[in-house]
Amino acid sequence: MHSIIKTLSSVAMLTALIAPACAQSWPEAGKPVHIVVPAPGGGGTGDTIARMLAEQLATRLKTSFVIENKPGANGNIGASFAAKSAPDGYRFLFSWAGTLAVSPKLYTTPGFDSQKDFAPIVLICDVPNILVVNNGQPVKTLKEFVEYAKNNPGKLNFGSTGIGSSMHLAGELFMTQTGAKMVHVPYNAPGTATTNMIANDIQLMFQLVPGIASQVKAEKVKALAILSDTRSPALPDVPTTAELGFPKLQSSTWFAMLAPKGTPAPIVDKMNAEINEVLKDPEFQKKLASIGATPLGGTSQKLSAHLNAELEKWGAVIQAAGIKAQ
Repeated sequence: MHSIIKTLSSVAMLTALIAPACAQSWPEAGKPVHIVVPAPGGGGTGDTIARMLAEQLATRLKTSFVIENKPGANGNIGASFAAKSAPDGYRFLFSWAGTLAVSPKLYTTPGFDSQKDFAPIVLICDVPNILVVNNGQPVKTLKEFVEYAKNNPGKLNFGSTGIGSSMHLAGELFMTQTGAKMVHVPYNAPGTATTNMIANDIQLMFQLVPGIASQVKAEKVKALAILSDTRSPALPDVPTTAELGFPKLQSSTWFAMLAPKGTPAPIVDKMNAEINEVLKDPEFQKKLASIGATPLGGTSQKLSAHLNAELEKWGAVIQAAGIKAQ
């Protein structure tokens, strides 16, 4: 027994010595680091932010960072692929609220568990939803709109990019918080929904700020509130729901970096430290602001707590609304 305990102690000591060395030698020169993005390439918000971040990490860590686009099933395909990857520090998952906090509650078998299959690294940034309405609607403020929606049940149609999307769930949250009854109209593309809203085929959307900021500035639609406790750098004149007396009416697409479970802690810690440094850079912050994103950062524990809270929040919304994946 004594020899077994001695052996286990030796293994523990050896592991403690190897782990820091592993972080110091990671990444190996010339060995690319892959970042899985569970969405198509070509300019979407998530893909854009991931590529901006990869460029900075490549410079800081002196090796190439390769974006692997793995779209499909609301991000489930890419997340599942990343979860099954070797936990060696050469493949990470860059993902967001819809895949990490909604899919596990929306799908019976999403193919991954966002809490058990990944080691959280860091929250990166946040892009809030914004309530916008057709110019012909007889309201000017959020308070007026809430009253109008409650007094006209079933007469207002809100568009989204599909069942379970951020825009859809923001609308369901709005109805839960206010008691209003509206009709959800899913679209395949946010641009089509926006065009239809301007034409009053639908009356409102809970769009993401980058997708509607130019139309707000051109006064093609009315912006009533940012669904956040922080104003958007892209539309600083639009008040938040927190300011307007609806602190629980918050919805956004937040982005985060994770690693396959079992990735050595020193590598996770190093990745966390490097990304936090990137997020402090004024030029990088300007780039995020230009697309309506606010930098976050922080510890891996902060991401873990945020993910837990978001799973609980959106799980309750999905259950209350009886939403099922299609």
